[in-house]
Amino acid sequence: MRIIAGSKRAMKLLSPKTRDSRPITDRVKESLFSVLYKYDLPAGAIVADLFCGVGSLGLEALSRGAELVTFVEQDPKIAAILNRNIDKAGFVKESKVVRANAFKVGAPVGSDTRDYDLVFVDPPYAATGDAGEGSALSRVMELLGEQVTPGGIVVVRTHHSTLLPERYGQFETEERRTWGTMTVTIFRNTKR
Repeated sequence: MRIIAGSKRAMKLLSPKTRDSRPITDRVKESLFSVLYKYDLPAGAIVADLFCGVGSLGLEALSRGAELVTFVEQDPKIAAILNRNIDKAGFVKESKVVRANAFKVGAPVGSDTRDYDLVFVDPPYAATGDAGEGSALSRVMELLGEQVTPGGIVVVRTHHSTLLPERYGQFETEERRTWGTMTVTIFRNTKR
């Protein structure tokens, strides 16, 4: 796993020696960021990477010009590797690591941070089998309603067999892309 493009292009990321994670492949990550460019992201954006693991998506966003990334990861061992990756990339000042369950906190906004322009939501596939009303994923989207700027983008990664609704509150589906066994759904915050 590595950073694909930008200021830290080709930097290899440290990763855990476990099979529990689902790292996004370089090819899929490149395709996803190509899609995000049409939304003028991530350059200059305030970004959150939920269920971030070792920070692959958030670090890619920083390498491509994001202003700040808040990484949310619950597992202390994975968070330690995440911190090492942030330090290795030289993005300590542009990063904030929150050790918490993203299902409960969403993308925390500190007093020194404006709302998010772009949020990656990448929970374990098992947690998104049920994605309807009242599900853990719908509760995260509800939290994000207060944390994402009007017009902001939320990218949700799920197993391709998971069917997400067209809307979660004020978030409306912009597009869906499927690569292999994963689907990425891009939602826009329609709140004005």
